[in-house]
Amino acid sequence: MISSEKFQRDLNLTCLVSAREDILKIESPELNRPGMQFCGFYEHFAWERPQLIGIVEMAYLEQQDPEHRQELLKKYFRYPMPCVIICRSLQPPPEFLDLAAKSGIPVFITSEITSRFTALLIHYLSLELAPRERRHGVLVDVYGVGVLLSGKSGVGKSEAALELIKRGHMLVADDVVDIRRVSDDRLIGACPDPIRNLMEIRGIGLVDVQAMFGVSAVTNSKSIDLVLELEAWDENEYKTYDRLGLDEDTTEILGVPILRRMIPVKPGRNLAIIIEVAARNLSLRRRGVYPVRELSQKIMHADSMYHDETGGLEP
Repeated sequence: MISSEKFQRDLNLTCLVSAREDILKIESPELNRPGMQFCGFYEHFAWERPQLIGIVEMAYLEQQDPEHRQELLKKYFRYPMPCVIICRSLQPPPEFLDLAAKSGIPVFITSEITSRFTALLIHYLSLELAPRERRHGVLVDVYGVGVLLSGKSGVGKSEAALELIKRGHMLVADDVVDIRRVSDDRLIGACPDPIRNLMEIRGIGLVDVQAMFGVSAVTNSKSIDLVLELEAWDENEYKTYDRLGLDEDTTEILGVPILRRMIPVKPGRNLAIIIEVAARNLSLRRRGVYPVRELSQKIMHADSMYHDETGGLEP
C-alpha cells in the first residue's frame, strides 16, 4: 500500500484522474502492459499490478474507431486496477479518462520513455514495498562498509560514531534506524525523515551533523553489512571474547543473517579505530583474506616439517 500523493511526488508524475482514496493498493513491484487486454485477451490479466501504457498501446487505441474503442476500454476499466500510468506524455482519448474517472481508477502521466520508466518504477516499488522494521542503534558508513552499532543506551554508540565522522566517515542514522530487506540477502538502512542528519550527544544535546561537518559527513542510506554490539566491560564478570576471529556469529534481521561481533567497551579504548579495523577486516574477508586460516596453515606446515625432521618422535 502506497500513498497516492507520495507515489505521484516521488516519481514526478502528473495526475490526470484522481484516486477516490489516498491509498494505492499496490502489493507487488511487478507491472503490466495491457496490450493483450486491448486486443481482447483477459485470461491471464494481471489487473492487480500498476498498468503501464506506452507508445504501442496508445497507437493501437488511436487506430480504433470511437465505438469499438469505447467498448474495449469499458471492458478494461471493469477491473479494480491500482492505477494506470501513461509514458512519453502521450495524451489519451477523452473516453479513456471518462471511464477511468467513473471506475475510480487513478491515471498518471510521465514524460519518461516506457523502458526507462519501467526500470525506475520497479526499483521504486521494490524499495517501498520491501519488508521493514525499525531498530535502536547507529548506522555508519565506514570505508564503504555499512556498520550497525547496537547496544544499551549510554554505552557510547553516538560518541563512537561522532569520532568516526571526524575521521572522514559518514553518518546514516543515529538512535533510530529504518531497515528494509530489498533482496533475499541484502538489507538497506536509513534514517527517519524527522531526525535525518541529527545526532544526540549526552551533555550537549542534538547536533546537526551536516551543518557542522558538511554534506560529505552524511548519507541517506546504506547497506547493513556488519553488526557491532557494544557492551560495557565488567572487570568483575568473567566473560570471554573472541580474540582470534574464529567465531562466525551472526544475527538475523528480517530473515537475513548478518555477521555480528561483540565489542567490549571500557574507558581508554579507542572505539573508532576498532570499528575501522572491523570494517576493513570484513572487506578483506570478502576478498578471501583470512589471517586466522593463514596462521593455522603456517602452524600445520611447521608441525609437519618438525615431524618429518624428527621422524615423528617427541623430543
